[in-house]
Amino acid sequence: MPQYKAPLRDIKFLMHELLQAPQALAGVPFYQANDTADADLLNQVLEEAARFVETELAPLNRVGDEEGCTRHEDGSVTTPTGFKEAYRKYREAGWTALDADPNYGGQGMPHLVSNVLVEMMTSANVAWSMYPGLSHGAYSALHAVGSDELKDLYLPKIVSGEWTGTMCLTEPHAGTDLGMIRTRAVSNGDGSYAVTGTKIFISAGEHDLADNIVHLVLARLEGSPQGTKGISLFLVPKFVPNADGSVGERNGVVCGSLEHKMGIHGNATAVLNFDGAKGYLVGEINKGMNHMFIMMNAARLGTGLQGLGLGEVAYQNALAYAGDRIQMRHEPRVNADEPADPIIVHPDVRRMLLTGKAYTEAGRAMAMWLALSIDLEHHHPDEAQRKEAADLVALLTPVAKAFMTDNGFTTAVLSQQVLGGHGYIREWGLDQFVRDARIGQIYEGTNGIQALDLLGRKVLMDGGKKLQKLAGTLQEFVEDNADDEDLAPYLDQLGKAAGQLGSLTMVIGQKAMAGPEGADEVNAAAVDYLRYFGHVVYGYLWARMAKIAHEKIRAGQDRDGFYLGKVQTARFYFTKLFPETKALAATIKAGNEPLAVDDRAVFGLERALVGA
Repeated sequence: MPQYKAPLRDIKFLMHELLQAPQALAGVPFYQANDTADADLLNQVLEEAARFVETELAPLNRVGDEEGCTRHEDGSVTTPTGFKEAYRKYREAGWTALDADPNYGGQGMPHLVSNVLVEMMTSANVAWSMYPGLSHGAYSALHAVGSDELKDLYLPKIVSGEWTGTMCLTEPHAGTDLGMIRTRAVSNGDGSYAVTGTKIFISAGEHDLADNIVHLVLARLEGSPQGTKGISLFLVPKFVPNADGSVGERNGVVCGSLEHKMGIHGNATAVLNFDGAKGYLVGEINKGMNHMFIMMNAARLGTGLQGLGLGEVAYQNALAYAGDRIQMRHEPRVNADEPADPIIVHPDVRRMLLTGKAYTEAGRAMAMWLALSIDLEHHHPDEAQRKEAADLVALLTPVAKAFMTDNGFTTAVLSQQVLGGHGYIREWGLDQFVRDARIGQIYEGTNGIQALDLLGRKVLMDGGKKLQKLAGTLQEFVEDNADDEDLAPYLDQLGKAAGQLGSLTMVIGQKAMAGPEGADEVNAAAVDYLRYFGHVVYGYLWARMAKIAHEKIRAGQDRDGFYLGKVQTARFYFTKLFPETKALAATIKAGNEPLAVDDRAVFGLERALVGA
């Protein structure tokens, strides 16, 4: 059976040394008023979170994978053994309310803390974690744009965990292209609407964990424009609440089936049929896409954390195996009295383990940096500070979703490879991490869509202003540390790569404006551009972590070797992983021309795409 131990040492290093989060949050009146920025309190919450996920969630991970969810004839769904009881304990302990608004029963803790909790939960049991995770996204959208009446009725129940939430976008014929959705909403004349249609791939769409499920549904009102400009957002509860907030009559939404999936078996991924279900408008008519993006952006960051969390737990188990498994001799010998040495001494095994460690620890640094930025975006008293934080979050959200899930899957596969044949056997559990990690690259907008969002919307659409701000931050760090000999090998590469990122952006931007083929040029470059971008961000964070580690080592404060591990992993990252940017630069410059092929010749299809 695989094991999981929350990486609290690394989390505290990032929180207190890299980000200096308590100091940053101490100057925010919201956290001062709620007394939730104290360093000792943050540590205590994280330690208790670690205890909960290690003892309550991790033991259920294998159970959820093997049992899956069961749909009954009436459309109800039973979750795997132990899931409901774990959710009860989670809710009663107050975890559902951790960073929620105190006006609705929340604790007002920093998003930074809930972000770390999500990482821990996804490492311990990603399928289970999605039930409260989707609820938090529904809370965010409703809190931001819902009417006071809806917020007063629904938010206290969602915050307490008595009710859970979902997001309902995808339809059988409409995935990424939501402008094609057919779900309709008709006014009932009393302020409510009748919602009719079918939604698929709805995570946590039906289950037995909570008394009610609050679905946030994209639908089109009669007479609204076609495409995404005519979509509105509706709140459709499984049970229509009574005026006093108690659960009322059953609504017209039923689980038609559950998807049979490659992984995350413990989460009920449902087909939901809405048949004149009573719903309520959330926000403005025809602004549904804008409103849903509040929830989608939260879900995309959460998906990035899934990649991070699964990479972490896979790496932990591969590391433990590599330290115990003996195979072949190594010079100098480690086990002189044994017939072979532990495989961790062999260079290729070290390569796989260090790749997982480098990607995971940089991903955690980026995730926590973004989480702290969200706290500042929402609550900092200075408008300029809020705007700066919001720009960083907007720019890096697609990178976090795509780069972290790509790297998380890579780490899971490499960790499985460390175990050799045993990695392919279910007994060891590595197969589940690989299967569970695969979905992160697909849902909440495929990673190709994230790349288009980054390059097209977040970089080119505003003339590169957000990118220039980030580039300025990187350049300032490089210049400020130019005399640090320990950092010289890293800063040279980082400075050159950051500069080339700007040049590549200009090349793509010029192609984008060169006639009707410009969109294809952006599309052709986008995935490689995002990966290049991700390496630059990780490189910046590894350089910062290495700077702190070198200072601690020079001061004689590395009794357990933690900081030496940071230095050596930074060196590995810059010498073995960061050079991928050179190949990516070449493929970005290649543009669309190699893809502009005659599909009759290349694919054997009758109709040519080019020139059709």
